[in-house]
Amino acid sequence: MTVDDQVLTAVRVRAAREGVSDSQVIEAALRRDLGLDLLDRLWAKNDLSEDDAIALAIEAQHATRRAR
Repeated sequence: MTVDDQVLTAVRVRAAREGVSDSQVIEAALRRDLGLDLLDRLWAKNDLSEDDAIALAIEAQHATRRAR
């Protein structure tokens, strides 16, 4: 993987300011950009069991297919 020098410099500056590694800064940025941090927050707030969450997801999938 190749990273633009300007981007890599910005990563290193942020990592130094926050006292974390370059890879932690990159991972946090990717998680934000990909929406993974939002998913983590949503999962932390829900009170569904894994089985109930799967059933709800399947139900939503079937409803979407029927609507097509």
